[in-house]
Amino acid sequence: MTWRATTLTLFPDMFPGPLAGSLAGRALTTGIWSLDTHDIRTAGLGRHRSVDDTPFGGGAGMVMRPDVVDAAIAAVADDRPLVFLTPRGRPFRQGDATRFATGPGIILLCGRYEGIDQRVIEAHEAEEISVGDYVLSGGELAAMVVLDSCVRLLPGVMGAAESAIEESFSTGLLEYPHYTRPAEWQGRAVPDVLLSGDHAAIARWRRARAEETTRARRPDLLAHPVASGASAP
Repeated sequence: MTWRATTLTLFPDMFPGPLAGSLAGRALTTGIWSLDTHDIRTAGLGRHRSVDDTPFGGGAGMVMRPDVVDAAIAAVADDRPLVFLTPRGRPFRQGDATRFATGPGIILLCGRYEGIDQRVIEAHEAEEISVGDYVLSGGELAAMVVLDSCVRLLPGVMGAAESAIEESFSTGLLEYPHYTRPAEWQGRAVPDVLLSGDHAAIARWRRARAEETTRARRPDLLAHPVASGASAP
């Protein structure tokens, strides 16, 4: 069965963008997943297809109207989860990618301007998700990040299924360092254990390096190991 993705956006021409290349692009071509891009402006009001208005309470910028966004969501809604990409959402984790990838697909709502009226988000029980502690011009790039992380987990997309198991965050740790030929490069040698052929010793070394790197760069993962696993909606 094809995994179905739908994006709701004011800039449909941004898709598939980089998703047309590499693993995701090949999987899109072969039908492992599909991408439907829906222009929110088709639900806009009046001759100019207006989609936004000034915020109640004052403030800079404009807010996307709930009636317009509701109509756009209604045009594509089904049993797939609805995700709203927003800096105020909870962090997107590898566990979320796994959860979405094992379902029928996903609907991604891309905001613009100052955001979307909160009432329509609550009415549709959308998951509010952030891809990082920074602000983008809109949700489109964030949606591509989510889609790429999900699509690569679909059966038949990656050449080796075990690749996904050993990646960063899949076990709650950052991934261990990698090496390939030549065995010595610019005076830097590959660790002897990786040339030993002792698979048990190699596994122990990789685990130790993963823990070491995680402790140095992302100690929060060690303090809250569940955070990198499956997140509850």
